[in-house]
Amino acid sequence: MELRQVRYVLAVAEERSFSRAANRLHLAQPSLSQQIAKLEKLLGVSLFHRLPQHVELTDAGQRFVQVAQTLVDMSEGLEREMRAYAVGESGKLLVGSLPITGAYVLPRVISAFTKQFPGVELQLMEDTSSHLEQLLVRGKIDVSLLTMPISDPSLEIIPAINEEIFLALPPSHPLANRKEVDLAEVADQPFILLKEGQGFRTISLRLCEQAGFRPKIVFESSNIQTVQSLVAAGMGLSFAPKMITLAPGTVEPPVYVRMTAKPYRTLVVAYRKDRPLSRPAEVFVQNLVEQGEHI
Repeated sequence: MELRQVRYVLAVAEERSFSRAANRLHLAQPSLSQQIAKLEKLLGVSLFHRLPQHVELTDAGQRFVQVAQTLVDMSEGLEREMRAYAVGESGKLLVGSLPITGAYVLPRVISAFTKQFPGVELQLMEDTSSHLEQLLVRGKIDVSLLTMPISDPSLEIIPAINEEIFLALPPSHPLANRKEVDLAEVADQPFILLKEGQGFRTISLRLCEQAGFRPKIVFESSNIQTVQSLVAAGMGLSFAPKMITLAPGTVEPPVYVRMTAKPYRTLVVAYRKDRPLSRPAEVFVQNLVEQGEHI
C-alpha cells in the first residue's frame, strides 16, 4: 500500500465522486479508478459502493478513511519536522569539550549559535581528549574539540586552534625573569603534570622527550588550574597553553616563560566521517574555527 493511494481514497471519500476527485488531484479519472481498484484488490475489500450518481464508503471504507487520515496527518507532520531539522530550526547538537579550553573558547561560540538556531538544543559534555575521542567514535556525541594527536582514522579533523605552549615557573624561580628558557636547562627539576588520559599530559611528556630528558613528576592533577596553583606555590614546574596564561585563574599565578623551541599545540574539531554534519553542526564548527583564529 502506497501513501499516494491512501490520499486518493481520502479525496474520493471527500468528493463522493471519482471524477471530481480526479480533477482535484490533477489525474485522469481512469487512472484514479485503476489505482483504487488495485488497492482494494491488495486489501481484499471494497472501499466504495459505486452508485450511478455518486460513491459511498463501505463499512471497511469508513474504517480505512478513519485510520488513513491519521496516517496522512502524521506523514505531513513528519515532513514538516524533517524540513525543520534540515534548515536548523529544531533538533539537538551534542558537543564534546575539553573543560578549561572549552570554558575559554566556547562561550562566544555558544552565544552566537543559540541566537542563530534558537530551536536547536545544544548539550555540552566535558571530558578528557581521549575519552571524548572514544565517545565521538561510538556516536555518543556529534562533534568535539580535541587535542592532537588523534588516533582513530574514522574521524574527520578540522584544525581550529594553534597556540604556543609556555613553561610555568614559580615566581621565585631563578629563571622566572628570563625572556626565554631552553627546556633542557630544567631537566633535573620537579614537574607537575596532568594525570594519564589527558591530551596535554601527552604533549608535556613529548616536549621533555624532545629536550632529551624524562621529567621527574612529583604531583599529578586532573585539573590544569590546580597544576598552575601548585606551580605558583613553588611545588614544581609545568607547562601551560597560551589561553591558560591569559586567564590563569589563581590568586598568585605562576610566571609563564617562552621556551626557545616555541612549541605549540593544535586543537581540532572532529566528527565521524560516515556521519555528515547537519546544518547547525556545520555552523557551530565554522564559528568555533573562526573563534580559534583570534587566540
